[in-house]
Amino acid sequence: MNGKIDDLPAERPKGPLGELAGSRRQFPEMAKQQSVLAQLAALSSMSMADLRVKWRMLSDSDLPHSFGRTMLIGRLAYRIQELAFGGHKPVTVARLDALACQIDRTVKSGGKVKARAPRDRPVVGTRLIREWRGVEHCVTVRVDGYEYQGRPYRSLSAIARAIAGSRWNGWAFFGLRSPAPGAGNSGGGR
Repeated sequence: MNGKIDDLPAERPKGPLGELAGSRRQFPEMAKQQSVLAQLAALSSMSMADLRVKWRMLSDSDLPHSFGRTMLIGRLAYRIQELAFGGHKPVTVARLDALACQIDRTVKSGGKVKARAPRDRPVVGTRLIREWRGVEHCVTVRVDGYEYQGRPYRSLSAIARAIAGSRWNGWAFFGLRSPAPGAGNSGGGR
């Protein structure tokens, strides 16, 4: 095939039941996905009045006054996908409920809610070594954070900033996570 129109088949191929290949009947999941994508794409061009009507149709409730356009589009997009593909798994809902109860108990008892340490955090005692502009830098993972040049730090991002002189995602700086495109200082250091 050279990509010319003459090289294309004269008739679209038919499936085993006689319908055209790629039709909605043959691929109902793909058709559902395309329908959802079309609905999501349409949200951004809808007026605020139309978005409110769509909200009432999908949620059976009035729109909260605190919702701006961006928030409303995000909530509608989630609801459209939830109705088409299902919501959270029961295990996830149970876990979220348990976490909410834990936070409520902590707040009611006058305590502060602490962020949990990430599960993928390096093991205590691990040494992270990074070369930056010809100088090797060594960070030690501690129980309560990190240590760099004998000084404690709470995050790898703070250490990366101390080394590079600009904001970095600490996990990306030390090679524990791929950096986002255009993130951090691309001014030579690697």
